[in-house]
Amino acid sequence: MNQRIEDYGVIGDLRTMALVGRDGSIDWLCLPRFDSGACFARLLGDDEAGFWRIAPAGAPTCTRRRYRDGTLILETEWDTPEGAVRVVDLMPVRDKATDVVRVVEGLRGRVPMRMELRLRFDYGHIIPWVRRHGQLLSAVAGPDAVWLDTPVEVKGEHFATVAEFEVSAGETVPFTLTHHPSHEQPPARREATVKIAETQRFWDNWISQGTYEGPWKDAVTRSSVILKALTYAPTGGIVAAATTSLPEQLGGVRNWDYRYCWLRDATFTLQALLNTGYDKEAVAWRDWLLRAVAGDPADLQIMYAIDGTRRIPEFEVDWLAGYERSRPVRIGNAAVSQLQLDVWGEVLDGLHVARSSDRFGVDESWGLQRALLDHLEGHWREPDNSLWEVRGPRRQFVYSKVMAWAGIDRAVQAVERFGLSGPVQQWRALRAEIHQEVCTHGFDAERATFTQFYGSRGLDAALLLIPRVGFLPWNDPRVTGTVTAVEHSLMEDGFVLRYRPEADGGVDGLPGQEGAFLACSFWLADALHGTGRTRQARELFERLLNLRNDLGILSEEYDPVTGRQLGNTPQAFSHVGLVNSALHLSGFLPGRGLSTDQ
Repeated sequence: MNQRIEDYGVIGDLRTMALVGRDGSIDWLCLPRFDSGACFARLLGDDEAGFWRIAPAGAPTCTRRRYRDGTLILETEWDTPEGAVRVVDLMPVRDKATDVVRVVEGLRGRVPMRMELRLRFDYGHIIPWVRRHGQLLSAVAGPDAVWLDTPVEVKGEHFATVAEFEVSAGETVPFTLTHHPSHEQPPARREATVKIAETQRFWDNWISQGTYEGPWKDAVTRSSVILKALTYAPTGGIVAAATTSLPEQLGGVRNWDYRYCWLRDATFTLQALLNTGYDKEAVAWRDWLLRAVAGDPADLQIMYAIDGTRRIPEFEVDWLAGYERSRPVRIGNAAVSQLQLDVWGEVLDGLHVARSSDRFGVDESWGLQRALLDHLEGHWREPDNSLWEVRGPRRQFVYSKVMAWAGIDRAVQAVERFGLSGPVQQWRALRAEIHQEVCTHGFDAERATFTQFYGSRGLDAALLLIPRVGFLPWNDPRVTGTVTAVEHSLMEDGFVLRYRPEADGGVDGLPGQEGAFLACSFWLADALHGTGRTRQARELFERLLNLRNDLGILSEEYDPVTGRQLGNTPQAFSHVGLVNSALHLSGFLPGRGLSTDQ
C-alpha cells in the first residue's frame, strides 16, 4: 500500500536524496547520485522493490515529526503503550561516500522496535550478495557495495536483514548505511553521534547566510533548504526533483523522470538564490550553466544530466507496478531531444541576471551569449514543443516567442548597460519585429488575452510571465486581460492548471488530465500583485502555503478534488516559486508591482 506523496519527508547529502515515510520507512533512495538506480524503490512498487524501515514493532505511522530548525535532520516520534521513541534520520555531507544515518532514541518507558532492511539494486531488480563481517554487514551487487554498521544483532529473513530490539529512556541505538564502489575499500567508519554533530554544523552554517527577514521567513528558509538539498554539489547543477514517475494523475500515464537539470530553471533559481543571500550556490549554478551549454548553439538542449551529460535516453521499467498503479515507470526523459525555443531566451536571461549582480566577479560569458544570439536570430520563427514539453505537434507557442524576445532584449541591455560589443541596432530591430508579431498573432483581441499559440483558443499559465520578463508593463490592458482570462479559464478550486490538455483538439498528444501545477499558482500570485491586487495575491499565496505537507515540502502538482499532492517531489520549481513570490510580496524585489489593494 503506497503512502501519499505528502506523507514523505526527505533527507539528503547534496548528491542524492532519500524519501522517508510517516511509518519510518525509506521507500526511495538512488545511490550514489540522484539519477543512479534506486536501491529502495517501494515508492514505485511493493516491498520486493526495496525499503528500510525502523519503527516500534506493530506501529503503523508516527505520532509527530519535524526537522531541526534550518536543517535536513528529520526527527520522527512515536507514542506507544510501552513508552515513546524517536528516530533521527540524516545524510551527512561528505566527499568520499554516501551515508544514511538512523539513530533510535528512547524517550520514555521501554519500547520494542523492529528494523527491516530490504536492499534491491537497479530499481528493485537485483538482490545483492550479503555477508557478515563482525559488527558490519556488506551487500554487493555489480558496481555497488553497501555496508550496514550497527551494534544491534541482525539476521536474515526472506532475503531481508531484520533486527528486533528494545530501547529504554535515555538509550540510543545507531544504524549507518554506507555506499561506495564495490571495487574500492570501504571508507573509514565514523560514530553516528559525530555525523549528527557535523551535519548540524553544516546546515547551521549554510542557513546563516540567508538574508530574507520578511513575514514568511520560516517558509522561505525551509524552501531554501530543499533547493540546497536538490543541488548536486560536485557540479552545482540542480535537479528538478528527486524522483521519477510520480504521476500527474493517479493511475494515468503522465509520469516523467525529473532527476535532471532543466535550463529554464536558471533564471528563477538564480533570482531566488541571489535575493535570499546564497551567493555561492548562485555562482555554482551559473558556472554549471556555462559548462553545460558550451559548444554549438544549435546543439543546445532543454536539460542535461547533473554532471552535464547530454544523452538521457528514456526507457520503461516493466517490473515496477508504478505509484498507485500509475504506469509506465520511466527512467530517462525523451523530452531532451525536443525543440523548446524559450530555452535560448531563458539561458540569455539567466546570464543577464548573473551579469547584473556584483557578486559574480569576472564575467566570461559574452562570447557564448553572442553565439546563442546568432542562433536565436536565425531560428526564432520555428514552431516548437513549448516549455511544457508537449508530445503533440510543434506549434508557434506564444511564451516561446516572448522568451525569444527576452533573449534579444538582454543582448540590447548588455550593450546599453554594460558596454559590451555587438550589432545593437540590428538587435533593436529584431526585438521590435518579434514584439510586433507576438502582439499581432498571439493576442486574441475579442477575448482580450494572449493565447497558448498562434490561432489557439486555449490559454497557457506561462502567459502570466509576460510582464515579469519585461515584454509589456504590468498595467498594460493586454496583461490585465490575460491575468483575468487565466483566472477564469485555468483555475480549478482556487489553483491554476498549466493549460487545458483537451483544448484545441488535445494540444499535448497525451490522454488523461493532470492536477494544478503549483509553480503556475505562484505565478498568478505574482501577477495579481503586479497588477495591483495585492490582497488577492496574499490570499492565494497563503492558500499555497497550506498545501505544503507538515514538513514544508511541495511536489509538482496538487489535486483540489482529492486534496492530495501529485507529481515528482520535492519539486524545485514549486519551491522556487514559493521563494520568489514571498520576495515579491514582501517588497524584496522593488518595481514588481503597481499599487496595493490593502
